[in-house]
Amino acid sequence: MGYDHVEIDVKDGIGWLWLNRPDKLNAMSEDMWGDIPAAVGELNADESVRVIVVAGRGKAFTVGIDLTMLGSLEMDAESEADKRAKLYAEIKRLQQTNSAFADSPKPTIAAVHGYCLGAGIDLITACDIRLASTGATFSVRETKMGLVADVGTMQRLPKIIAPGHLAELVFTGKDIDAAEAERIGLVNRVHDDAALLAEAEAMAQEIAANSPLVVQGAKQVLAAEAGMSTEAALDHIALWNSAFLWSNDLNEAMMAFMEKRPPKFTGT
Repeated sequence: MGYDHVEIDVKDGIGWLWLNRPDKLNAMSEDMWGDIPAAVGELNADESVRVIVVAGRGKAFTVGIDLTMLGSLEMDAESEADKRAKLYAEIKRLQQTNSAFADSPKPTIAAVHGYCLGAGIDLITACDIRLASTGATFSVRETKMGLVADVGTMQRLPKIIAPGHLAELVFTGKDIDAAEAERIGLVNRVHDDAALLAEAEAMAQEIAANSPLVVQGAKQVLAAEAGMSTEAALDHIALWNSAFLWSNDLNEAMMAFMEKRPPKFTGT
C-alpha cells in the first residue's frame, strides 16, 4: 500500500515505519493522521514482522501537528452543539492514530532525533520503548499554543514519568534535551546522533530473536494487568500461562539449550 508521507520497510523481522515529510520536519498533516494507523495495521498483519520501529526522515522526528491542519479544525455546523459533537469526533479520530502503537500486538520502539514536539510526545508515549539521539528536543508544546494536549500525552505520560516532572513539562510547555529526558525516564537511553538507528535496530533484533508468542503475550499481559491488584494480576498470569505455556516455542527453547544452539522460534 502506498502512502504520501509515511513509509514502511520490512527487514530481518523488523518493521520500520518512517514519518516521511522531511521538508516540513515531519509535521503531521491530515493524510499522516490516517496513514500512520493504516501502516501500523499493515505491519501488524505481516507475520514476518516481530518488532515495529517508528522514526523520522530528515532533520527531525516530528514537530507535531501541522498548524495548517490545526487551523482547519474550525468546521461547518448547523448549531453550536453540532459543532462541538463534530470536534469531539475529530479528536477521537486523531487519538486513534497514536493508539495504534499502544494497541499493536507487536512491541513498538520510537527512535527520536531532532524535534519531538506536541503530537510527537503523544506518539512516542504510545510506544513501548523510547530511544533518543543526543540532539533530540522534547516538549509538550500544546501548552505554549494555548491548548491542553488531547491525543494521548495527558493519559500516557503520567504512567511513564513521576508526577513532579509531569507537572513541570505540562505546565511550562518548555523544551528539554535528551539528557534531561533520560534523567526523568521519558526515554530509555540516549545515543550519539549517528548511532541512534543502529542502536534501535540492535534492540529490535534482540527482541525479534525471542518467541513472538512470548513477547506479544507479555505485552498483552502488561496492558491487561496495569490496573489490577497484585492478587488479581497473579491470577490473571496463572490463567494466561495455563492457556499458552505449552507451545512449540517452549519446546524449541529447551531443545536449543540442550543442543547448545540458538533457538528458531516460530510463534506457535
